[in-house]
Amino acid sequence: MAGLNLELEFRPLKVAVLTVSDTRTLETDTSGQFLEQAAKKAGHIFKAREILRDDKEAVRAQVKAWSMDDEIEVIITTGGTGLTGRDITVEAVKPLYDKEIDGFSALFHMVSFEKVGTSTVQSRACAGLVNHTLVFSLPGSTGGVKDGWNEILVWQLDSRHQPCNFAEMMPRFSEI
Repeated sequence: MAGLNLELEFRPLKVAVLTVSDTRTLETDTSGQFLEQAAKKAGHIFKAREILRDDKEAVRAQVKAWSMDDEIEVIITTGGTGLTGRDITVEAVKPLYDKEIDGFSALFHMVSFEKVGTSTVQSRACAGLVNHTLVFSLPGSTGGVKDGWNEILVWQLDSRHQPCNFAEMMPRFSEI
């Protein structure tokens, strides 16, 4: 049965958060604030937080730079996963993927469907490995971010989660 095995040692991961928005500031970025606090509360090491405008090349450059930084193991983006012309996060990050984590998107939509029904089809939440770094792209809405964190990421980034988790797999990502 899935759950935490408290007999195992917790291994904190080094996390960075990138908000993609033309309108948010550090003060108004409730999604980024939530992710920063949630990562810290879960026991992870929070390394960086940035806000970038909806600019595909700037977002791609930031994700690529963080993915090559040994001090960052997990990148979570928020915003830019919708369908409007300004939503460019997916186009920015997917070309960087060494491997796509298809199950993340599928599970995110299952969780989201329980909260917002068929409106979940408007999200292009996705995940992949970039230079051995986990990259998760969540919607900009705080509700969507909370769903992604509370229902998926808090568990999959916890090295004690059974039967398996991303944290325990990380040393093998370099085999890609």
